[in-house]
Amino acid sequence: MATELEQLKREFLEHVEIEKGNSLKTVNNYDHYISRFFDFAKIDKPKDITDDKIREFRLHLNRQPGVKIRGQQSGTLKKNTQNYHLIAIRSFLKYLMKREITSLPPDRIDLAKIKERSLDLISVDELNRLLKAPLIENISGKKNDTLKILRDKAILELFFSTGLRLSELCSLNRDLDLSKDEFSVRGKGEKVRVVFLSDTAKDAIRQYLKNRKDLDEPLFIQYSSNIGKGNRLTQRSIERIVKFYAVKAGISKKVTPHVIRHSFATDLLSNGADIRSVQMMLGHANIATTQIYTHITDKQLRDVHKKFHSN
Repeated sequence: MATELEQLKREFLEHVEIEKGNSLKTVNNYDHYISRFFDFAKIDKPKDITDDKIREFRLHLNRQPGVKIRGQQSGTLKKNTQNYHLIAIRSFLKYLMKREITSLPPDRIDLAKIKERSLDLISVDELNRLLKAPLIENISGKKNDTLKILRDKAILELFFSTGLRLSELCSLNRDLDLSKDEFSVRGKGEKVRVVFLSDTAKDAIRQYLKNRKDLDEPLFIQYSSNIGKGNRLTQRSIERIVKFYAVKAGISKKVTPHVIRHSFATDLLSNGADIRSVQMMLGHANIATTQIYTHITDKQLRDVHKKFHSN
């Protein structure tokens, strides 16, 4: 028989899914983090959630080993991962408070301090070389090779034009209306936002689609027989494509789709876009996530100060 806490957790997860409209992945993550706390604390009533139980659980998390990389242990559990547990517990406590069920006040849980995120960035020159890299790729004359290059050019241009996440670009179908400069995309948490197409991106997509003879639904498909022609490109495949052209462009840094997303955001801010607009275009739920990009433009402000401010 389920304990009182287990029953409340189930109702909370239903609330997160139905009333708050979060994705099943988010619901499953909350379930995992909260259950982990319950199992550790060995509690079965809301009033059993105390400052001491939270403190003990935090110590437990902080002493957990991190993930293994190439067989080697990477220290302890990351602060971000520890915070995911605390955020889930805090959300559960907010739900209990809303229902006037006595438990620990959610504001008693502070998140662990984490180091300021550093961004992987490429220069404007490196970005331009990356975007041009498919065009200088040798074409064997085979139809599939030509299609691959046109496809890859369209992928790179679309990433930089829209700031799409990798998963969002992967899920696109070929029914984009290229007569318009914008389209809607469903992002994290099933939230829909509008993204914008540059003329360069539209031209690249048109060229690619004009040369396709298939009727497959996905916008970007495989052309390798060993993977399966006509299948939608996987996220891993697109990561490999970006890496391949970064090497071709002579970029020594690690370049991923997310690095191009960073370039999209910093380009907008460096050219005068306001942070709220950039937040909406990136699909960030919280503006604090977007504010990391403002540090990138600090150098530009310093240069302006140096040039125009008299000593």
